[in-house]
Amino acid sequence: MAELRTARAEDREEIRRIDLATWSPRVTPGPRPDGERDLLEDFGAANVIVAEAGEGLAGYLILGAWTKLDSSRHVLEVKGLAVDPARQGEGVGGALLDAGIERARGEGRRKLTLRVLGGNDGARRLYESRGFEVEGTLRGAFLLDGDYVDDHLMALDLTT
Repeated sequence: MAELRTARAEDREEIRRIDLATWSPRVTPGPRPDGERDLLEDFGAANVIVAEAGEGLAGYLILGAWTKLDSSRHVLEVKGLAVDPARQGEGVGGALLDAGIERARGEGRRKLTLRVLGGNDGARRLYESRGFEVEGTLRGAFLLDGDYVDDHLMALDLTT
């Protein structure tokens, strides 16, 4: 199994590689990464948990504020979760999600949120297996490859 740790500057290229390898309109409404995107710069290395396996990274999870409002400081959001396609099905995604939940609880957060596209059934099953529930659905929120796709808002109550 992979070792989980906070990202470091030297992980930048491996994170970029995984980001490019996992991008699909099936899992994200954003544009294809251009190869220059720097997730460590965008979110801060301290907010990225990586799964290190052998010679490289197997995946990453990004945590961040749900909003910039002080009144929502008790809520943390999963901003991204990606697993190298060669390592999918090995439990890396679940381990990363568990680490994110543990970190959120350790910081005294009360709620962990995320968004998942309709049709991304594998991710939704993973989130549900950890206790996340759909709190709302924005129907037809995105037009991706000619299809209107729902955006599900999911959350985990960290107080139970």
